Amino acid sequence: MAGLLLCLCQHSFAQTGNKYIRKGNDLYKNKQYTDAEANYKKALEVNQQSVEGRYNLGNSLYEQKRYDDARSQYANSFKIAPNREGKADASYNIGNTFMEGKKWEESIKAYKEALKLNPADEQARYNLAYAQTMLKKQNGGGGDNKDKKDNKDKNKDKKQDQQNKDQQNKDQQKNKQDENKDKENKDKNKEQQDQKPEPQPSKMNKQEAERLLQALGQEENKLQDKMKKAKGQVVPVDKDW
Repeated sequence: MAGLLLCLCQHSFAQTGNKYIRKGNDLYKNKQYTDAEANYKKALEVNQQSVEGRYNLGNSLYEQKRYDDARSQYANSFKIAPNREGKADASYNIGNTFMEGKKWEESIKAYKEALKLNPADEQARYNLAYAQTMLKKQNGGGGDNKDKKDNKDKNKDKKQDQQNKDQQNKDQQKNKQDENKDKENKDKNKEQQDQKPEPQPSKMNKQEAERLLQALGQEENKLQDKMKKAKGQVVPVDKDW
């Protein structure tokens, strides 16, 4: 889970509604997110333009996994934030809500906005890189594209198997013809030849051996590709506004 940026509101509040925000913050710290939500809403009933009330209401909704509602509050906080830092924090948390829904393109846009406003935010930079990696993985190796690729590979394998079988049948027929010729020649010259053991047909000709080695090489490459895949992880972090 991506870390939230929590506004603890250490600076002076407007006198009206500040007691609700302080109480909401205490409840939030104790993970009583529903009660914290109620107090932030009371503060906003008094002052709709409270940046702290909007932002922290978004945090309490986020912790309840109500990501769409939280995003709406962060967006309102972004609009009324008085400085770049406040807008950057709101953008960062908007990115987190999209991240939770695996909406990689939207989260990338939000993290880029956060970094434009605050280039020093390393957590936003990390989350941006993670979202970009997941989007690339989704587009290149997941969903319908992966199914199509798998089907294509299966059809290719079936075609190759059929070609191998056809070639094997041809090789067996040729071996059989060669055996018949050898037998005919042996019958004709039987009286003139010394008694020798009959040669045994080869169990695997050169072409079959080469195909087997090639198949083993392909399987090894597939295994190496799987081992190269890496899984990213978002590091949680809490910050004060």
